[in-house]
Amino acid sequence: MTSVQVDKHNAGNEAVSDASNTAEGGEGYKRGLGARQIQMIAIGGAIGTGLFLGAGKGISKAGPSLILAYAIAGVVIFFIMRALGELLMYRPVSGSFSEYAREFIGPFAGFVTGWTYWLFWVITGMTEVTAAATYMTYWWDIPQWVSALVFTFILYGANLISVKLFGELEFWFSMVKVTAIVGMILICAGILTLGFSDAGDTASVTHLWSDGGFFPHGVGNTLMTLQMVMFAFLAVELVGVTAGESKDPKKVLPKAINTVPWRIAVFYVGALIMILSVVPWTNFEPGVSPFVAAFQKMGLAAGAGIVNFVVLTAALSSCNSGMYSTGRMLRDLALNGQGPSFFTRLTKNGLPLIGTTVSAAMMLIGVWINYQWPGEAFNYVVSFATISGMWAWIVILICQIRYRLKSDRGELPKSEFRAPGGIWASIFSLAFIAMVIVMMGIDKDARVSLYAAPVWGAILAVSYWALKSRNPEGAAFAKRG
Repeated sequence: MTSVQVDKHNAGNEAVSDASNTAEGGEGYKRGLGARQIQMIAIGGAIGTGLFLGAGKGISKAGPSLILAYAIAGVVIFFIMRALGELLMYRPVSGSFSEYAREFIGPFAGFVTGWTYWLFWVITGMTEVTAAATYMTYWWDIPQWVSALVFTFILYGANLISVKLFGELEFWFSMVKVTAIVGMILICAGILTLGFSDAGDTASVTHLWSDGGFFPHGVGNTLMTLQMVMFAFLAVELVGVTAGESKDPKKVLPKAINTVPWRIAVFYVGALIMILSVVPWTNFEPGVSPFVAAFQKMGLAAGAGIVNFVVLTAALSSCNSGMYSTGRMLRDLALNGQGPSFFTRLTKNGLPLIGTTVSAAMMLIGVWINYQWPGEAFNYVVSFATISGMWAWIVILICQIRYRLKSDRGELPKSEFRAPGGIWASIFSLAFIAMVIVMMGIDKDARVSLYAAPVWGAILAVSYWALKSRNPEGAAFAKRG
């Protein structure tokens, strides 16, 4: 990069920085997400059904050592988020993953990242809205397709009114999840110290090591749980998509990202320590929520209903996030000539109407497919969401490495929020993700999620070749790179 190019790049960054403090960003979006909402979006992104429902399988497989698995994976997630934070402070834009992929890896990488992340959220939205409809049957005998349709239209409408309403919904969805976990921790702490409830006589922190040891099934089984642990953290990167609509991204986003360690320490590590101290790990079964099992052991009959309400909000939160992010990703692709141009249009409120509408329609198709063919065929499609979500993390880390090397050489301005550990932390995180992918290949239950990746890659390669033939500009450079 020449000195003239560097000057132009710096000027562009200054323009973005100036825009970040105005009501409207440089991409036409309205900056309607405040600090309170961004913080809750960041917190909520790390708490989902993977904890409330999926942790039961991990506990039965690894025992108390699952706590260590969450702690180690949490360190890697923090490195990923700080790498993303460094990039966001260098250039805070909506659709950040594909934007950075174009700039630091190449236009094809931006194309793959944008469409893959879009697919990840569409598939996630399909499954979560179907799950939400299933949870409704706990209280009322309502046909699942009716609930799924109603939820989809409500969230779709909310996403088309204003970005502030999206943020407000996420705030309250996240508040429910946070309240549930904090409440569980406080109840368990009270049982351990005061001895009340049916579990009071047997509750003890010694359950963490006395029932077969901390690694009751060996270190190998604990390592195998890392894949499901990492899956539980999928969507934590969503805060990066909000950069183009945050009121003050240079101030708000670093604060939200820096909360990652205590979020994981409290909501995952802390919650599991408390639950497994009150209820021996041998009482948990795959497919049964550890929260439900703990409530039952305590003799709290309302526990199942409480957890059902919490997982309902978790599913709706995930679907809401999917509606939000897919529209932005499609618009980013279109702005760079890598998607249909009509996706660039915004409403007067600065919302990507067409992209959000198409994505919502895709989610409804998925609900119908799940209703018609609930067997293995749909499960194969759903399982692909996990590997496609991890692709975003891989791209973030590679881009941060390349950005740091260029900024250290003076070719690009240095970020105001540099990641601790520099490129070595990102290299370690990439190696960790590679290890998790290898474990997915070893585990016959998780292996299916790898099968679709080459097929999707081939589809994208052919699509990109067709794009390059029709629109060389869109395949040759990044519009804002």
